[in-house]
Amino acid sequence: MVVDLASPRASWRIPPARVIEIGDALGRDWELVEIRTPASSDGDGASGSGSREAIAAAHGAEIYIGYGIAAGVAAAGKGTLRWVHSGTAGIGSSIEQLRGTGGGGIQLTNSAGVHAEPMADWVMAAIAYFARGLDRMAAAQREGRWAKEEFADHAENLRELRDIRVGILGLGGIGSAVARRALGLEMPVAGVRRQPQRGGPLGLRWIGGLNDLPRLAAESDCLVIAAPHTAATAGAVSRRVLERLPKRALVINVSRGTLLDETALLALLDSAHLSGAALDVFATEPLPAGHPFWTHPRVLMSPHVSAVTSRFWERETTLIVDNIKRYLAGMPLTNLVDLEAGY
Repeated sequence: MVVDLASPRASWRIPPARVIEIGDALGRDWELVEIRTPASSDGDGASGSGSREAIAAAHGAEIYIGYGIAAGVAAAGKGTLRWVHSGTAGIGSSIEQLRGTGGGGIQLTNSAGVHAEPMADWVMAAIAYFARGLDRMAAAQREGRWAKEEFADHAENLRELRDIRVGILGLGGIGSAVARRALGLEMPVAGVRRQPQRGGPLGLRWIGGLNDLPRLAAESDCLVIAAPHTAATAGAVSRRVLERLPKRALVINVSRGTLLDETALLALLDSAHLSGAALDVFATEPLPAGHPFWTHPRVLMSPHVSAVTSRFWERETTLIVDNIKRYLAGMPLTNLVDLEAGY
């Protein structure tokens, strides 16, 4: 087994104790090689060709655990790799690398669900930020302005969370965690997903397929984008969909910037059709200097960090160890990716 999780980012750099825990689960009959060269953990991982150290270790390896799998590593493991696990939820690049080497017989798993709890917390905080007027209150504070009249006289519309209809694009781990939190706060929730027959958390108003996205937008005061990037979801939240949102609606994106028409979003924010957007992901990352999102009064943005939490390695190691036990026992793996569907 190759463990290639030496991220330059402290949050994503595997602690030594977790490597030992993984090795213990693997057993003495296996060799575990830990890669010390820093590996990219941004986006889907799998950037570049992979480090020389990882490529060398992948020759003859049966299991590879990293942040995606880079082209050089996938090529080096061709013929022997049987299971690849990614510490990221997105795996689009990894699928391309595995297809490029034939990918026959290789099982790919990801970390979908591991990031769900902190990301759902971020979404709920963003909803409250706009609904309760914290964005305008923070602006007044910066200006040294006592803006009591603006709020007390209803010049600024403050909404209770229970009055906000939430629509969720994607009811996987993240979307379902958002739904559970919203339902717990008595917010009406509906959602769409690729396979609506798989359902969602108990209490949703309705669940539809991707073709129901325009209806979802029309019935949502807050649209949460939480679906993976696939051929079917790329550009799904188009101008047409955004224009279906009720006036003063919110848009929140924690999945991938490629799902959202950012130009149309800016136009609808500027026209005050939308009251705000909370964005953790962008079509181009890092967001270019001078981009309108940096200074837009109706935009709350963060640098793709909604998943950061001190509990990541607790959850990630539990997933890896459980899957090692499943793999050794010949059982189906958790978070197995459908290489054709793209997630």
